Amino acid sequence: MQKCKTHSTRKRLKLRVRSWRRIPKVPLLPPNWSLLLVAPEALFVKHLFPYYSGQLVVASLLQQNIKSRLILRNPEKATELFGEQDKEKLQVFKGDTRKQEDLDPSIFEGVTHVICCTGTTAFPSRRWDDDNTPERVDWVGLKNLVSALPSSVKRVVLVSSIGVTKFNELPWSIMNLFGVLKYKKMGEDFLRNSGLPFTIIRPGRLTDGPYTSYDLNTLLKATAGQRRAVLIGQGDKLVGEASRIVVAEACVQALDLEVTENQVYEVNSVEGEGPGNEAKKWQELFEAANSR
Repeated sequence: MQKCKTHSTRKRLKLRVRSWRRIPKVPLLPPNWSLLLVAPEALFVKHLFPYYSGQLVVASLLQQNIKSRLILRNPEKATELFGEQDKEKLQVFKGDTRKQEDLDPSIFEGVTHVICCTGTTAFPSRRWDDDNTPERVDWVGLKNLVSALPSSVKRVVLVSSIGVTKFNELPWSIMNLFGVLKYKKMGEDFLRNSGLPFTIIRPGRLTDGPYTSYDLNTLLKATAGQRRAVLIGQGDKLVGEASRIVVAEACVQALDLEVTENQVYEVNSVEGEGPGNEAKKWQELFEAANSR
């Protein structure tokens, strides 16, 4: 993951955002849904690390008027990132998944679907400040979250990483020097054994961004450039890159597809036309991966 440096850097990055076409729309989800998004947030000094895929997921959900809840360590940052939103549309709760006591049952009342986009850097960095390590975020945090979810949840979508099943093999063992892949796999296994319906998305090396814009409209104009075609596999065999925009779209599309229930997918993006907002094309991609 890339770092967001200073406020001035954010401004420069914002100015470089091109006015590409909007993020593909997804079909409006049923009105009885209540979706919970858990996004990464790490604070050091006075700088906020961007939400990357999680921020794009929120932007897409807001555009679709999907009622959502967001867990953040600092809820005030939600206003900076997404502006003033109708509380019926976006509810923000203060919480840290690393602390079990923060996950009050009231946060999850009525929640039907969950997307978890938490994460930190693979190697020691300022993002590790305040005990924000892979073990605490990818393992302890996810375990706490899954344990706190009610059994009535219809789907949990988790963003993980390619290479988690091969963390003892080169070149993955280099990435795993401080345990990031091992702890992500432990988190995956805990979710898979929880009894909750799940979908795990393992993206390749993330590209695009970082999305540091505090303007929702600017976020919605961002696209993956020419890398809109999507490759989906299983068995931890794909090696490549994945657009954060494609990953965010995959999460939202997988939420209510029967074919994606209790499945694990690797996702890459390559040059070419992608599935866009067409649920049927996404379903075909997921089904093709299942049949290989």
